[in-house]
Amino acid sequence: MPITIYTDYVCPYCLLAEHVIEDVIEGLDVDIHWRPYELRPEPVPTLRIEDPYLPTVWKQSVYPMAERLGVPIKLPSLSPQPRTDKAFEVFAMADEQGLGHAFSMRVLQAFFQEEKDIGHAETLADLGAEVGLERKAVLQALADGTYREQHREALRHAREDMAITSVPTIVVGEQIFRGIPSPGELRRAVDRISTPAHATEVAVNPH
Repeated sequence: MPITIYTDYVCPYCLLAEHVIEDVIEGLDVDIHWRPYELRPEPVPTLRIEDPYLPTVWKQSVYPMAERLGVPIKLPSLSPQPRTDKAFEVFAMADEQGLGHAFSMRVLQAFFQEEKDIGHAETLADLGAEVGLERKAVLQALADGTYREQHREALRHAREDMAITSVPTIVVGEQIFRGIPSPGELRRAVDRISTPAHATEVAVNPH
């Protein structure tokens, strides 16, 4: 059974959460599945680095957590932050080809480690090509809106069916973590995958 991460590619905690998950499932037959949840869909304004919120959160929470986990990460200087709908359209294409995990990780790394504009079609085509997609096909799919409705349905599922309100939200069998679980909490949840109980939720510093 997979571990499912509801994510937005502009959430640094999603990159950090993946490292916690990878450490816990090392050597186990568990897959990571990503699912989209836009924190600030159109027309909601995206965050700006000039406002106090982002620098404060990064100084007080993101950087200390990243240092503990040994994950290189930095607050991107892009302002306002890019929207992620196009990135998730490419994700739908990648996921269809079994490349969803690789693409999600590449986009998170590109934004938080290389400060690339993940809202730009050419950038997304480059990132898609790096994980095995055909670059021209990515650009054509974005231009045609091939995966737009699929992405909208994924957002509807996250909001309505799963009641997602923050990211990362991590689903392990019947357990739902809203935020980054500790390795111990996650390991116990993974151990219970084969014997599901009633769904429970654990709030752990959601973004």
